[in-house]
Amino acid sequence: MKPRLTAFLTALATVSVAGAAERDGDPLAAWRNSPSVRAVTGPAERHTIHAYFNTCPESPDGRRVLFFSSTTPDSHRGEVRMLDRASGKETVLATNINCEDAHRAACQQWASNGRRVVFHGERNSEWFTAAVDVDSGRERVLARGLLKGWGQPQSDLVPLYGPHWKPGEHTGLELLNVETGEIRKSVGVEAIKAAYPDWWAKTVGDKPVQVFFPILSPDLKRVFWKMATPGNGNPRSKGASERYGLICYSLEESRFLFMRGKWSHPAWHPDGRTIVEMGFTLFDSSDGTHRRVPGLPAVRGDHPSASPDGKLIVTDTTLEGFGGKPTEWGIVVADARGTNHVILHRFDNSRGARSWRRSHPHPVFSPDGRRIYFNVSSDAWTRLYVAEAAVAARAGE
Repeated sequence: MKPRLTAFLTALATVSVAGAAERDGDPLAAWRNSPSVRAVTGPAERHTIHAYFNTCPESPDGRRVLFFSSTTPDSHRGEVRMLDRASGKETVLATNINCEDAHRAACQQWASNGRRVVFHGERNSEWFTAAVDVDSGRERVLARGLLKGWGQPQSDLVPLYGPHWKPGEHTGLELLNVETGEIRKSVGVEAIKAAYPDWWAKTVGDKPVQVFFPILSPDLKRVFWKMATPGNGNPRSKGASERYGLICYSLEESRFLFMRGKWSHPAWHPDGRTIVEMGFTLFDSSDGTHRRVPGLPAVRGDHPSASPDGKLIVTDTTLEGFGGKPTEWGIVVADARGTNHVILHRFDNSRGARSWRRSHPHPVFSPDGRRIYFNVSSDAWTRLYVAEAAVAARAGE
């Protein structure tokens, strides 16, 4: 038998076995058989950073990938770009963007079911939130003196907050409609104080405080955020603000759901109710009750997120517990029911962008659950990578 035919039949058999195993109840099957792992873009000398584990860089239709591109050593200045997955062609959507750090870059994300891209940044000493129409390339600055949290790619709604180092009058939660440009005040700090007076007295006291980093649930019915007190006024420093707490609020019912003293790294589960947290821990956002997924290793699990069907949890973590060095990181995919997991990729993450806040991998699933995107800082440049499951190869052949 010819070598190429043998290789093809072997690959076909692997895909068939993986597909059968997945159908038989093993959601990890497609990730066990040497998935492809590669950089999303070519080897140009630049940073290519996807924003965060709360948002996917791939468009809802799977055709495009969004990233922040920078040639400065610290990646604090650059462009928002979009790559066509089929052709590899890149389109510059926004230029001349100064960001806080290389950790979240311009907080770029998809909106309006992929018709728009929303981001924030600084130009001419002014911080702003803007949206770009993908087809026309037209940019609109929709909010000045306000930064964006995380909305959902299918929606026009994006949460806003005042800069955490200097919020000015913008201390509460505000909601932006990127279609109409309307900004609506939603939850004020006095309401938070009234809802949690004991926690407020103990933690906040008389300090100035604001809503910081709001994240909308997949069904847009709920939102959680942390609180912040302005610090030294320098947005590019660890002393920019003091952050604390996690507060969950029902937008649908206009009421507070629960408050937790620690933020960690929360992400919404696709069910719109559960919050996925570090250490393979799941919180019920209705009341804050939580449980740890059983049988999984005690990894740090720095930035966890769930697959679109909720069957898997992916996280980045340092690999000392797996025999690695402190500088070695891995992408771990786990069965959300517990016990089973796969180390998808291992890499040195000690280099990359020389930002005051490091860029972390921030793994997140694609909309169809067949790809996982994450950042790698193994050389002078932080680069966006993608791991693709073996079963997904059928769709592209």
